[in-house]
Amino acid sequence: MPRKSAIGIAAVPVLLLAGLALVHPKSLSAMSARWGADYFPNVSLITQDGQTVRFYDDLLKDKIVAIDLIFTRCQFQCPLETARMAQVQQLLGDRVGRDIFFYSISIDPEWDTPKILKAYAEKYHAGPGWQFLTGRPEDVELISKKLGLYSDPKASRDGHTAALMIGNVASGQWMKNSATDNPRFLAIMIGDFLNGWKTPKAEPVKSYAEAQPLVVGQGEYLFATRCAACHTLGNGDYIGPDLQGVTAVRDRAWLSRFIKTPDRVLAEKDATALALLAKYKQVPMPNLLLGDGDVAALIAYLDARSSSVRRPAGSQN
Repeated sequence: MPRKSAIGIAAVPVLLLAGLALVHPKSLSAMSARWGADYFPNVSLITQDGQTVRFYDDLLKDKIVAIDLIFTRCQFQCPLETARMAQVQQLLGDRVGRDIFFYSISIDPEWDTPKILKAYAEKYHAGPGWQFLTGRPEDVELISKKLGLYSDPKASRDGHTAALMIGNVASGQWMKNSATDNPRFLAIMIGDFLNGWKTPKAEPVKSYAEAQPLVVGQGEYLFATRCAACHTLGNGDYIGPDLQGVTAVRDRAWLSRFIKTPDRVLAEKDATALALLAKYKQVPMPNLLLGDGDVAALIAYLDARSSSVRRPAGSQN
């Protein structure tokens, strides 16, 4: 059974220090030596392009990295996790592959061949600098333990949780975070916070009167945190379909059921669900464990957004 990290794992407790920005430079140098070639295994892995690489020498040494564990047959965590990382890559732009590197390592290496991983990467629009890797099961397990991403396969429905290890290997600074966190936050953490742990320049202080109101309804929040990694509203198809107007074209009862239990609807060979799966490169809609109230709020938000587009300017109806 594939397995991945629970957040509470303490395999590398020193890596999880939140106050490293205050550490003396000599201490950082010592940490770099401690969490370097003598700590991380230099086992061989294979990329989605069939290239053999060494874990430390080729993937880690002197780099800023973001590493997660996935497997392509994952039904719950990995689709959202990988879609979220695709958002982060977009936000970081061409820095990924230049001074920041993403690695997604399969915890199901006996199934996930380079060919399967390459197709998976393409489904999620993975760009340069983001490698999907497989290898011998014992080597992948060793890596996951050294990174602090290993867990009991019974930890969750998929046998893992969506955890991301971010590291500045040259300085020995590491931090674990949720791989499904806000993409802008993750991009800042990876691109700025770990890039030498520099304190950003202070921005001019603005009046609170200039601040935009932070009124976010439940449906809008759910869309932003659960759906926006794969869907847009009015900006075209992405990993999944554009959801602008979806409430007008889908039966309401079907839509509610599909949002709540997409895995069950697919398992029943529902024709619409199968057609969507085929159209969007076999990327399954993950079960997000939404309650009835969540589903109702999300549909109401989608309906309101669609209505606002259909309604003529100035209309009060």
